[in-house]
Amino acid sequence: MLQILDLIFSIVNLLLNLLIVVIIVQVVISWLYAFQIVSTREPIVNTVWRFTNVITNPLVRPIRRIIPPVQGFDFAPMVLLLLIYVIQRILPIILYGFR
Repeated sequence: MLQILDLIFSIVNLLLNLLIVVIIVQVVISWLYAFQIVSTREPIVNTVWRFTNVITNPLVRPIRRIIPPVQGFDFAPMVLLLLIYVIQRILPIILYGFR
């Protein structure tokens, strides 16, 4: 039973870490677009941008309804990263109990 819990924990933790990377890439690309360092017509950057938006938009959209962007700063990705951090800290307690 413990091996199954270890496997579940490892898979969920890996997926959450991959999601963190995707969120950070999306934020960096949005900054590059905002400061006009890269063009929206750049095919590789545009493909990565669309990919990250497909993954992150369903997660940040509810957060944006609660915390809208303030003067051009979108805090939703930061809140999502904080939620992922909390999930990563609580998940072992849920799976393994209080040891």
